[in-house]
Amino acid sequence: MNSPTPGQLLKEWRQRRRLSQLALAAEAEISQRHLSFVESGRATPSREMLLRLAEQLGVPLRERNRLLLAAGFAPAFGERGIDAPELGAVRGVIERLLASHAPYPALAVDRHWHLLLANRPLEALLDGIDAELLKPPVNVLRLTLHPRGLAPRIGNFREWRGHILERLTRQAETTADPVLASLGEELKGYPIPAGARPHLASASSRHGGIVVPLELVMPDGRVLSLLSTTTVFGTPLDVTLEELAIESFFPADAATQEALQQLAAASAG
Repeated sequence: MNSPTPGQLLKEWRQRRRLSQLALAAEAEISQRHLSFVESGRATPSREMLLRLAEQLGVPLRERNRLLLAAGFAPAFGERGIDAPELGAVRGVIERLLASHAPYPALAVDRHWHLLLANRPLEALLDGIDAELLKPPVNVLRLTLHPRGLAPRIGNFREWRGHILERLTRQAETTADPVLASLGEELKGYPIPAGARPHLASASSRHGGIVVPLELVMPDGRVLSLLSTTTVFGTPLDVTLEELAIESFFPADAATQEALQQLAAASAG
């Protein structure tokens, strides 16, 4: 099978973003005729033109590099592992963010939801998880919904599962990453834990109806109610940094706040 041309890739991304040629041409400040020629292969786009169109389409940096390579240009964005010396300062920032979030759980993940870094409060919540699921690379979403993972301990499993699958679907559509699509299918195939309560449309009503908390049942029977937030780097110029996300959890009620403080104190002791 022949590799896609840059014009074909641009057309795929334009259609994925549900933009007409006229709309994209207007945003990129070029003529619709020229864009049509680029997509059909009748015109050869410059490196600058490809990057301009990719910017307007919100193409991920990884895919922008692929677009450039398809046109015979060198990649524009580097990709370094989180342990690379060049990312030492960034790794330090992430580690400080995670540590400063204690006594509440926080973690950093890559584009496929593999665990990169975590603080001690998060590690305390994983006690009793099947050891196979904790072997690197640890996939956070698999760990959450797997029947030998956190699934049996999630009080609002159906609501939280729906939240995860919806978010993963959006991410897969935005990035066109087949690995994420495959992960989504895998997660959908996991069984619902025995005894899981029915889906409640009003499950988040006590939080104003605007968020879905994670209700995690601890071994001692206490229920932690956690709200999650996601932090990403602004204007990244490195593929790894663009795909990295920090997931932070906050107590949704006073009882959870107290329980997390007690767990942190016990862990420190």
